[in-house]
Amino acid sequence: MKKMIAILGLGYVGLPLALAFSKKFHVVGFDKNIKRIEELKKGIDRNRENKINLNALKKITFSCSVDDISCCNIFIITVPTPVFKNKKPDLRPLFLASKMVGLRLKKNDLIIYESTVYPGCTEDYCVPILQKYSKLKFNKDFYCGYSPERINPGDKVHRLENIIKVTSGSNKKAAGLVSQLYKNIIKAGIFNAKDIKTAEAAKIIENTQRDLNIAYMNELSIIFKKMNIETNEVLKAAYTKWNFLKFRPGLVGGHCINVDPYYLTHKAKMIGYNPKIILAGRKLNDSMSNFVVENIFKKMRQQKIRIAKSKILILGVTFKENCSDTRNSQIAHIHEGLLKNKCKVSLYDPYISSNQLFNQKHKMMKKLKKDNYEAIVVAVGHKQFKNMGIKKLRNLSTVNKPLMIDIKGLFKKSEVDFQL
Repeated sequence: MKKMIAILGLGYVGLPLALAFSKKFHVVGFDKNIKRIEELKKGIDRNRENKINLNALKKITFSCSVDDISCCNIFIITVPTPVFKNKKPDLRPLFLASKMVGLRLKKNDLIIYESTVYPGCTEDYCVPILQKYSKLKFNKDFYCGYSPERINPGDKVHRLENIIKVTSGSNKKAAGLVSQLYKNIIKAGIFNAKDIKTAEAAKIIENTQRDLNIAYMNELSIIFKKMNIETNEVLKAAYTKWNFLKFRPGLVGGHCINVDPYYLTHKAKMIGYNPKIILAGRKLNDSMSNFVVENIFKKMRQQKIRIAKSKILILGVTFKENCSDTRNSQIAHIHEGLLKNKCKVSLYDPYISSNQLFNQKHKMMKKLKKDNYEAIVVAVGHKQFKNMGIKKLRNLSTVNKPLMIDIKGLFKKSEVDFQL
């Protein structure tokens, strides 16, 4: 049977998948965001992650009509899996996508989930939805697989085809189908997980591990500051040991690292275990934006700068360097903390437009311009800021010796007033 692939969700994960598979198969890229579909049809990726050559895309259809996926026999679900304000998993997009597919499922169809979930979610919750709306029997009439996404926004080296792909299936036949499918686009190789739960668990611990390691670095930074020790210098010394992991302090944002641990801890609580270390790391990392704001004000008071009505420039609002992703950016909390104390804040980021900003009420500068900033906060390590250097950044202020706050540790400690 000819393979027709539907990709549900055309964000950071779904779009590169759709583009890659369309080189060999007919693909329907579905997204409910009409504006997103209109842009893609014009060859525009607002995330600036993918180059879309419309002349080369002969086998792909971008659509916001769910009926267009009815002709497909392989469905790959890449919708977001966020958390609610109470940090519990918000699985509504996942369940809605499952319903959409279930209503259009046919015998021998294959459904693959890439969205990050806790172990057991695919088979315990998504499969029953597929069965309910399709009236078909699981592992007899249709099959499922799970292949966790490993997309790293802003990373030009570790791309979809260059990252080992973990695959799994609901039975031996499904596992083989999933593995063979991804071999068409993945150059780095395939790792066949034992089963779907194992693949789900592997994905969720990848980001939880990073979250905990960064939390450890952040706590060290807080301790060393109280001891008047430079964290960067300590890390330089520690890095000389071959098995010391090269993490450093920082703000944790994005759709993965500061979300996935809550999925794992949610499942842990469901089975009667109250996690301790994971949640402690999450709490500490979530507090770091407040720590930064407190230290900005501390430095201002030391320099006898009046906090209220002070002008502050924040350079960078995305959650990480060299990408346009603002999801769960901790810079938003720093911004809010400054505004609550009546500071006048200007924002600039070369990677995003104002309609992507986390606070629509606050306009963002289109171009860098000089002003009498009392403090300049280098919040994100974009290459533009690093290339400009500390002198040019300092000269953005007409004030003599403005405070320089370097959150990402781009510059030497002697060149700035505060550094994580």
